[in-house]
Amino acid sequence: MSIFSWFKKKDEKDIKIDSQVEQVLNEIERLEEAEDDVEEETAEEAEVSEEETEEEAYTLDDDVEEEEEEEEEEPEAEREESETYSESDEEDTKVEESEEEEETVEEKPVKKGFFARIKEGLSKTRENILSGLENVFKSFSKIDEEFYDELEEALIMADVGVETSGFIIESLRDYVKKNKLTDTEDVREAVENIISDILTRAEEPLELKSPTVILVIGVNGVGKTTTIGKLSYKYKNMGKSVLLAAADTFRAAAIDQLAVWAERNDVQIIKHEENSDPGSVVFDAVNAAKARNTDILICDTAGRLHNKKNLMDELKKISKIIESKYPEANVETLLVLDATTGQNALQQAKLFSEVANISGLVLTKLDGTAKGGIVIAIKHEMNIPVRYIGVGEGMEDLQDFDAESFAKALFGKN
Repeated sequence: MSIFSWFKKKDEKDIKIDSQVEQVLNEIERLEEAEDDVEEETAEEAEVSEEETEEEAYTLDDDVEEEEEEEEEEPEAEREESETYSESDEEDTKVEESEEEEETVEEKPVKKGFFARIKEGLSKTRENILSGLENVFKSFSKIDEEFYDELEEALIMADVGVETSGFIIESLRDYVKKNKLTDTEDVREAVENIISDILTRAEEPLELKSPTVILVIGVNGVGKTTTIGKLSYKYKNMGKSVLLAAADTFRAAAIDQLAVWAERNDVQIIKHEENSDPGSVVFDAVNAAKARNTDILICDTAGRLHNKKNLMDELKKISKIIESKYPEANVETLLVLDATTGQNALQQAKLFSEVANISGLVLTKLDGTAKGGIVIAIKHEMNIPVRYIGVGEGMEDLQDFDAESFAKALFGKN
């Protein structure tokens, strides 16, 4: 090959190489430009993203600040509400405390006088008697035989008794005829006056001379022993010296029961063994009362069933011992009757009066019965003074009987 040909080929080869190199360089340049474009886009996107992030962060910060401000405002509002509620609650509490104090003052027990106790204790009896009479007065507009019959029946139903009811009606007839009354409303007060006259008739006060022996009689269950306990309390508070005689030796635990009352009232007691002779107990009690200069000797006795002749004979025996061994003593025989037994109490009073010189009655449990009308019947038929009445369970609820106050309380008058 000639040198010319060799250089010519070499030049062509170099040109070809250069061309390839140029192509490579161009390709590299293109790639670099493309890479720059990508970087610019990425930067722009990054800037946009950063701006959005900043905006979101700004918005989030604002929201957080607003929430914090709201939270700060809410506690203030809550504090204000809490303070308001607290003040209101304080006032309510003061009002409640004030009301409680008022209630406490209202609930504080007030010592009641005789009339208040009687009026409250006779509420059931008063309602029973007055409701029956009111029904008759409302049912009739004129005074005729039917009116009298209905009025008498109402009185009998109120435990006033057949005999006493008949007496009231006959007295009313005379009053109506004398005053020429024709309207039933005009006789209402007349009925009340007739009943009041029965209750206040021949009232004699109980004189507790020193020495006095009180013989307490009555059937089992009427409240004899409890009545003795309350009498001991009453007399002790009057400054009297009191001695008890446990002559109810037949009833189980009667002696122990009376001993409890003696201890409670700080009074002395004479007692024997259970089932011992009641007469011997009374005999010893009389000697002790004389030796100790006791003001009042109260003798408990067995609950005598009025259809048991042997028990009644024993009661006579006890009375004779007191009369013979203690002649200087003033003797009172108190018959205790349960007002809740109604007409049965009247029958007991009649039978006991046959074997004992009853000087007074004690009517118990008047506060728990609607049969208090029996007081009117006993007063009219037996003409025995009522000495004491029980209008409650407390020690002071055994009250001296005051006929006038009883009559007013019975008809609800002040």
